[in-house]
Amino acid sequence: MIRVGVVGALGYGARELIRLLGMHPEAELVAAADLESGKRLDEVLPSFGKITDVVTEPFDAEALAGKCDVVFIAVPGTKSMAIGAALRAAKIKTIDQGPDFRLKDTAAFAKYYKTEHTAPHLLDEAVYGMAPFYREAIRKAELIAAPGCYVMSALVPLKPLADVLDPGYPVIMNAISGISGAGRAAHEAFHFPEMNENLKAYKVAVHQHTPEIEQELGNRVPVQFAPHVGPYTRGILSTITVRLTEDVDLAERYACYADEPFIRVLGEGKLAEIRNVRASNFCDFGWVIDERTGHLIIVSAIDNLCGGTAGMAVQSMNIMFGLDERCGLTYGGMAP
Repeated sequence: MIRVGVVGALGYGARELIRLLGMHPEAELVAAADLESGKRLDEVLPSFGKITDVVTEPFDAEALAGKCDVVFIAVPGTKSMAIGAALRAAKIKTIDQGPDFRLKDTAAFAKYYKTEHTAPHLLDEAVYGMAPFYREAIRKAELIAAPGCYVMSALVPLKPLADVLDPGYPVIMNAISGISGAGRAAHEAFHFPEMNENLKAYKVAVHQHTPEIEQELGNRVPVQFAPHVGPYTRGILSTITVRLTEDVDLAERYACYADEPFIRVLGEGKLAEIRNVRASNFCDFGWVIDERTGHLIIVSAIDNLCGGTAGMAVQSMNIMFGLDERCGLTYGGMAP
C-alpha cells in the first residue's frame, strides 16, 4: 500500500485528490498538512465522512518523510517552491499539483507569476507529469510537476502536430473553465451574483499557462490565449485554431493515442463536450477542417479538477510506483 501525504489539504485540487485516493485500491492517505491543523478532515470536509479519519497537521517535511512514500502539494501557485524544496531535502517523492516546477525558464516564471523562483536548482530534476509523452521519465522521477488544467486541454491535441504548426501563425485558443478553476479562496468576481447567468473573459494574452503551452510545443509557435469563466462548477472546453505547414493525415497523427487509457480521439466532425468528461480523468477532442479559411479547428474537453489536476497527479503516482496507471481512475464522465 502506498502511504500518501498531501500538503494544502483543504483546497479544491486537494479535495479532488482525496476523493480519488478514497477509491484507490493501492494507496492510502496517511497525512494531511494544512494551516487549519488539528482538525479531522471529515469534520472540515464532511463529504469524506467514513472515508478518512486523518487529522490535519502543520507542515513538517521530516515528519511527512517518516510516514509517507509520496507527498502531493496542492497549494496556490508560487507557494510550492519552498515546500517542494523542503520535501526534496527530506528525500521524499513529491508530486506538485501547482505550477511552481513546470516552467524551465525562470525569467518566464518571474514574468507570468510576478515573483522570482526560489528553488531553481530543482527545475532540472522536475519531470513534467504528462504521461503520454514523459512516461519513462515519470517512472524514475522523484519530483513531478503536474501540468496545468488549461494546458492539458491544449497539449493533448496539439503535441502530435507540433512539428507542422505554422510558426508564422499563432495558436489561437479560447477556453471556458468552471468557477472551481479559480480555487477555494473567496473572490468577489466569482460570487454567485457576479457569475450567475454571466460569462466573461479574464487575463487575456497574459494568462500564466501561456508559456507552459509554448514550452511544451518546443517554443516553436506563439500562443494567443483567451481564457473565460462560466457559471458552472467544473470542466474546461477549449476551442483551438491553428494553421499547419503541410497537409497531414490527422487520424494517423492521433493514432499515437490509441493505447492511451485517458485520451479519447473523437475524430473529424465530432466535437467534445464537458458533460462526457466531468469528474473523470479523460480528455476528449475532435476537429473540423475549415476549407474556406484553411484552418484546423480543434475542440477539446477535460475536467479541470480531475483530468486537469488531481487525476493526472494520481496517474503519475501510479507510474512512479509501478502500478497499472489506470488504478483508481477508471470511471467515465459524470453525466447527467
